[in-house]
Amino acid sequence: MPHIIPISDLKNTGELSKICKETQEPIFVTKNGYGDMVIMSMETYERNMFLIDAYEKLAAAEREVNNGNVLDADQGLKNVREKYNV
Repeated sequence: MPHIIPISDLKNTGELSKICKETQEPIFVTKNGYGDMVIMSMETYERNMFLIDAYEKLAAAEREVNNGNVLDADQGLKNVREKYNV
């Protein structure tokens, strides 16, 4: 369940840091009843950025496959061997 707090609760930074680290989820901050900011731990941020990067790479690979830009395993290994003289 997401944590939602009013902007006035940002005064208690120690407690917010503890919540971010314990839940490993973002905290949504509201201002005048509307969403304003999101706060999360560095670990959660880095995990999310890693996942975004992985999903982008998977999407790019899927586009390559859909465009027919693929090699069979034998041809791929042959290219690697030639490139690195293995």
